[in-house]
Amino acid sequence: MKLGPEAFRFDGGVEAIATRQNEKYYILRPEVIETYMYMWRFTHDPKYRQWGWEAVEALEKYCRVDGGYSGLRDVYSNRKSHDDVQQSFFLSETLKYLYLLFSEDDILPFEHWVFNTEAHPLPIIKRGKEEKESK
Repeated sequence: MKLGPEAFRFDGGVEAIATRQNEKYYILRPEVIETYMYMWRFTHDPKYRQWGWEAVEALEKYCRVDGGYSGLRDVYSNRKSHDDVQQSFFLSETLKYLYLLFSEDDILPFEHWVFNTEAHPLPIIKRGKEEKESK
């Protein structure tokens, strides 16, 4: 499916899996996509964009519903089991990080911007030489 569960563990194997039923859901969270975006920017390894694209395809295939996107109750199920909720962070964070993953690095460059926990870009304010010396 290419969409991970809410929580997962490495229990003796090489693949991380959800081991509890109440952790098998996916609610459109941004953290994995955010990680792909940062890793792409830091390394330019194409696998991060590939993984991001696989996530886009999975979102379209499994989460797209009339009027938007829905989370899933069980990422391991072969049948769609939507939770009928589009979380606000899907638009404000998940899609923003996907956009940045596939954009040029000069859009919100890390030398000039930092993201808060809600994916809001904040400008990095550099203090001038005179201000630094007076402190």
